[in-house]
Amino acid sequence: MNCLELMTDEHKYIKRMLVIIRKYCYKIIKNEDVQYEDFFSFIDFVRNYADKHHHGKEEILLFDKMIEELGTPAEKLVKHGMLVEHDLGRLYMQDLESAVKRVMGGEDEARLDVIANAISYTHLLYRHIDKEDNVVFRYAQNNISKENLEELNQKCAEFEQAAADRDLQKKYIDMVAAFEAKV
Repeated sequence: MNCLELMTDEHKYIKRMLVIIRKYCYKIIKNEDVQYEDFFSFIDFVRNYADKHHHGKEEILLFDKMIEELGTPAEKLVKHGMLVEHDLGRLYMQDLESAVKRVMGGEDEARLDVIANAISYTHLLYRHIDKEDNVVFRYAQNNISKENLEELNQKCAEFEQAAADRDLQKKYIDMVAAFEAKV
């Protein structure tokens, strides 16, 4: 297993979900019927697939290995770039969840907060994914020693096996496909 390739592939599913989220926000703008409950599924996807599963591998495995082997340049890239953006994404999801609950509770104006947080998250993630695919992962691939890359791949395989035992990849990939068929 090549951990960096796997994480790049996972970005494709995350970007597909970003398209769905944007389509839902556009439905809100057009004052179409929106099933706000679906936003809880999007939040679940983001929290458990994009963040816990995908960002988990980055934060626990890749970023730590980069800092350990590559030192200060990697530390600055990770701590002042990637981790800040991960935390900002978590804030958007927290605020999105709050806004959805307020809309479902009858606060019509909270639709603005749904759109603001959902679209802000999509914009953040598109830029974030582009940086990871084209800078961070390439930097890691080109600068981490072969031995450490092999160790990273092994730990990634173990991480994935634990997720496979819970059918995590299948659950969230199927979720993306189901929502694509719906919108």
